[in-house]
Amino acid sequence: MPLDWSSIRTGEADSLHGATIELCGWMISLDPTAKKADYFVLAADAPCCGGCVPRDPLSCVEVFAEVPCAPQEQAVTLRGRLQRLVDDPAGWRYQLVDARPVDLLPDHAPRSTSRRAFLASSAALGLAACAPGRFAGYTEKPAAAETPDPQTPDAHTSDNPSAWRTADTLTMDMHSHAGRVIVSRDPAIGANRPFLPLAAPMRAGGMNVICLAIVTDTVVTHVTADRKRIEAWRTPQDGELYALGQAEFARAHALVQREQMQVVTDTASLAANSKTGPCVIIAAEGGDFLEGKLDRVDEAYTQHQLRHLQLTHYRINELGDIQTEPPIHGGLTDFGADVVRRCNALGIVVDVAHGTYDLVKRAADTTTKPLILSHSALATHPSARSRLIKPDHARLIAGTGGVIGVWPSSGTYRDLQGMANGMKRMADVVGVEHVGLGTDMLGFINPPVFRSYEQLPTLADALLTAGFTKDEVGMILGGNYRRVFEASVG
Repeated sequence: MPLDWSSIRTGEADSLHGATIELCGWMISLDPTAKKADYFVLAADAPCCGGCVPRDPLSCVEVFAEVPCAPQEQAVTLRGRLQRLVDDPAGWRYQLVDARPVDLLPDHAPRSTSRRAFLASSAALGLAACAPGRFAGYTEKPAAAETPDPQTPDAHTSDNPSAWRTADTLTMDMHSHAGRVIVSRDPAIGANRPFLPLAAPMRAGGMNVICLAIVTDTVVTHVTADRKRIEAWRTPQDGELYALGQAEFARAHALVQREQMQVVTDTASLAANSKTGPCVIIAAEGGDFLEGKLDRVDEAYTQHQLRHLQLTHYRINELGDIQTEPPIHGGLTDFGADVVRRCNALGIVVDVAHGTYDLVKRAADTTTKPLILSHSALATHPSARSRLIKPDHARLIAGTGGVIGVWPSSGTYRDLQGMANGMKRMADVVGVEHVGLGTDMLGFINPPVFRSYEQLPTLADALLTAGFTKDEVGMILGGNYRRVFEASVG
């Protein structure tokens, strides 16, 4: 049955979950260099430039094509099964599965549409052009004749660096799910979810190393109906989160192999591999996969090359309490303290993001190595269940010699300059040597202000505008985390 974009926009299409529908729109490949793609976006309106993905998830759908399709200059009609996503971690609301262009089906004549006719139809939602930006994907630089969005990449690339960068500058993201490493909450997709480009946008923006974080509580957490927070909704079965961890670690390594990247495991490999191309540090957001068993820390270190462990995430686990739920442990548990000590002994960075102030306090008293709080921001009076931290919370991390990663949440900052100013406020509290970058790439419910590694030079320029020196910018965008990584891992 034909489907109008107004049904997508209003949510009326929810009732068609699982139905075969036809939808007319504009194909946008998340890899603009590809000649054909079996994974792309279908948008309500024509993009202003190749690969330009709308910010609004209700103006586009995620497409899994039955056969690879070549990008078209005109709108096309696709037929496929509509899937309604309830708590997709990347923010998508609808998917079109097993999709195929109608003009390739035997019972239909070709149905391509001119841009003029498409824009005049109800399918276009009355829009003239999509806003530049990214939604869970990759975007090319604007055409030369257009005015770039201040939040999107400009002419800076790794071949044309900003004035702040020197030859020995190493850039590092302390927390990322880039490439779509997380297993889908949709059981029909699960660990088979298509990856997104990772190495290319890293090269384009000059990002050398990212902490690629798996998540092992997704089967027992969901996004609330108002899409404002994530919370646990059931108790996991024995072995369930461990099994998810195995699948996620395998997926992380599959992404690394697909993108022909290198895994950093120690100081020597960081120095060597970061010079040859984009690299990853295998990380885990939440020790849920441990399921209370300390020997699994050793297993993850040896078998999966884990070098960065965040203790908690969105469920109160065996390690301690979280910011977004009322505490039950009084902070870090005895098992959590044992995990911190084991990470110190093996050579794994300890990350206390999402943990309560009391958790961080005991972790700081326990650790012999610097702590990381990979992604948050300062707030004088954070609301209940907020992920923001007070100055004293940040000072606990700095007191261990550690680093706080400032994130690009659109609920915290309006744009990249606001984020840079937030980094300045953090530096005023703890000192610039304790501030870093934690993008939480593809981890937000709503699109953040930093949506692709291509924006890194623009963020660097914003930091200069905020009053940091060139050397300080280098510290924030990688040098500080490098110091902690080398001190922790050896």
